Amino acid sequence: MDGSDPRQCLSRRGVLWLASLAAGSAALSAACGSQASPGSRAAAGAAPAAAPTSGASSAGVSRVALIRSDDRVAGTRAAIDLLQPTGLKDRSVFLKPNYNTADPAPAATDTPLLEALVAELRNAGAGAITVGDRSGMADTRRAMEAKGVFALADRLGLQALVLDELDRDGWQRVAAEGTHWPKGFAFARPALEVGAVVNTCCLKTHRFGGDFTLSLKNSVGLVAKVVPGDPHNYMGDLHSSPHQRLMIAEINQAYSPALVLLDGVEAFVDGGPEAGRKVRPGVILAGSDRVAVDVVAVALLRSLGTTDAVARGPLWQLEQIRRAVELGLGAAGADQIEIVTADAAGRAMADDLRRRIAA
Repeated sequence: MDGSDPRQCLSRRGVLWLASLAAGSAALSAACGSQASPGSRAAAGAAPAAAPTSGASSAGVSRVALIRSDDRVAGTRAAIDLLQPTGLKDRSVFLKPNYNTADPAPAATDTPLLEALVAELRNAGAGAITVGDRSGMADTRRAMEAKGVFALADRLGLQALVLDELDRDGWQRVAAEGTHWPKGFAFARPALEVGAVVNTCCLKTHRFGGDFTLSLKNSVGLVAKVVPGDPHNYMGDLHSSPHQRLMIAEINQAYSPALVLLDGVEAFVDGGPEAGRKVRPGVILAGSDRVAVDVVAVALLRSLGTTDAVARGPLWQLEQIRRAVELGLGAAGADQIEIVTADAAGRAMADDLRRRIAA
């Protein structure tokens, strides 16, 4: 790809336009489509855990729902009920899981959690749902097969998409301007051409230069390693760069998620992404602001005892977070994050995390 075809190359201005379009669509949906659908749990007679509201308040404060649970399915349902996300009704959804490998969670997305999340998206009135990923350490198709994704898709009427198998036209080139990517990067068009993107990630550290892999890092699976007809290796650029953590944040300019769901029932506090020292914090996080979710998740890693790279220095100065804030991708300070909980156990954890976020 030489970037000479304007349909194949997005400038930084184009990226920002895409982001603003996504944000505007979400805002319009919040204003016009936030009522419970007939099939939702609220409409069926079960009261939601909190008054309906979007992930971000009108005052610019991003809400992160925190549920204490060792049950991923129940925790997913409770977190989404508590958050009451908007921007999903009547919209097609691209669901981005974490299939870097097929290892058990927290290495990869738990399949019962994925099924519960699909059910919640449908309860929220979402339209057609596509589940897609590109693995980093494994063969993507084999990883998705091992996790039962294709069988789940057949049973639930989803589309399962192996991003490595997209043709040249399936990738949108984003120009290098304003980034640390030497030749820009190629982003999966299926995630750009839907009504909403949902990012479901795990709680873990990353020993290969990312330091931690949460929702911002999970977006790397939407970037091509190579594009058919173009020999350039974009992942080679990422993994060989001293600016890797900045580059992780920069790819997130290409889209804006309607929902982030983070599985923290188990976590890798050292090692990662596919194996490491495992602990069991028993928590599910949900939000529409990926920076806010990642900040809360980093605070959680710090509370559990983690690597020096994650634990050292002011949280907001960690390179993934600092660069995401510079790019305007989400909350810019502790006063812009509200952690909402459902019970006393959640409140105790949230109180500790708030102190860490504000430090």
